[in-house]
Amino acid sequence: MSDRLQGCSLPEFVGTAIGDTVGIVIANLDETLREKIQLEQRFKSIGIVSARTGGGTHAMAADTAVKATNTEIALIELCRDTKGGAGHGITVIFASEDVMDSRRAVEIMLEELQGCFGNVYTCDAGHVEVHYTARASYALNQSFDAPLGKAFGITVGAPAAVGMIMADVAMKTANVEMNKFASSTHGTCFTNEIIITFSGDADAVKQSLVAAREAGLSVLRGMGQNPIPMGEPTW
Repeated sequence: MSDRLQGCSLPEFVGTAIGDTVGIVIANLDETLREKIQLEQRFKSIGIVSARTGGGTHAMAADTAVKATNTEIALIELCRDTKGGAGHGITVIFASEDVMDSRRAVEIMLEELQGCFGNVYTCDAGHVEVHYTARASYALNQSFDAPLGKAFGITVGAPAAVGMIMADVAMKTANVEMNKFASSTHGTCFTNEIIITFSGDADAVKQSLVAAREAGLSVLRGMGQNPIPMGEPTW
């Protein structure tokens, strides 16, 4: 039997999750690597979560993890991936003084992902994502310009025309303030998406997200596809 089928025996291995996601913890990071990722001297431990498929999903899960632990976000990077699809992959690094905080942050993030992927609808033609939090924290602030402590939403649509109609509907539906606009050559890693983020009153943010989701799904259905959620929708 191969090592892959036997599982990973490294003590640093924490676990896996949907989206070809893996979580690792390093208790005492090599000094040269610590300098390369510009980590403060007081942080010796990191937790790192990487995925082939994910962007907003993982940022939302990381936001929950950092709010629940004594960790800081050292790095969030999107990459051109989705295993050849239209969107992103992602890497998130948590930093802490105590390795148990890093490990717990990774565990929480992996646990949260199933719910986050319930808000991602996919088909061969593209995908629709809508994400919401009542109180944005540092992961969303760093990755998507979320105002700290405010209700916050993300809409993602692919191909890019789907994302544009979602963005337009979201902004017209309720009184929300746009925080970030990203397109194929601006603010993304050259993905075939349009992404916006916005904040405001909790009810307004939710109304905009629901309307944007329905618009995006309608367009994909008009392309002859039936988008299905990758998990159990959370709202």
